[in-house]
Amino acid sequence: MEIQHKKRLIKYNDKLFSCTTSIAMELIGGKWKSVILIYLVDGKKRYNELRKLISTITERTLSLQLKQLEKDGLISRKVHTKKPPLKVEYSLTPFGESLTPVLLSIAEWGQIVAEQKGKFIEG
Repeated sequence: MEIQHKKRLIKYNDKLFSCTTSIAMELIGGKWKSVILIYLVDGKKRYNELRKLISTITERTLSLQLKQLEKDGLISRKVHTKKPPLKVEYSLTPFGESLTPVLLSIAEWGQIVAEQKGKFIEG
């Protein structure tokens, strides 16, 4: 695949971007979005499941990131009960599923970095 380096602007979601990488990073960039998405590759998860899996994320941040991922069309939120306690599940949309190969590649590379340069701590 040849990457185009022409000088142009791309309009996506009413924002202007200078390159396609900028669009991708708008959708999955930051500290938590790709982490949330990689856990949803295995299938739908409830909010508390995600919270336990990503133990270093705050509740507020998780909530905000889930809302943004839903707004961007990468995940869907489904409420299963009409009365408390609500059962809410998050899952990848078909658009989000299209990211699976990218997310798995990032995770694989992260594993290599962790093994070569990191230190695993039981916790």
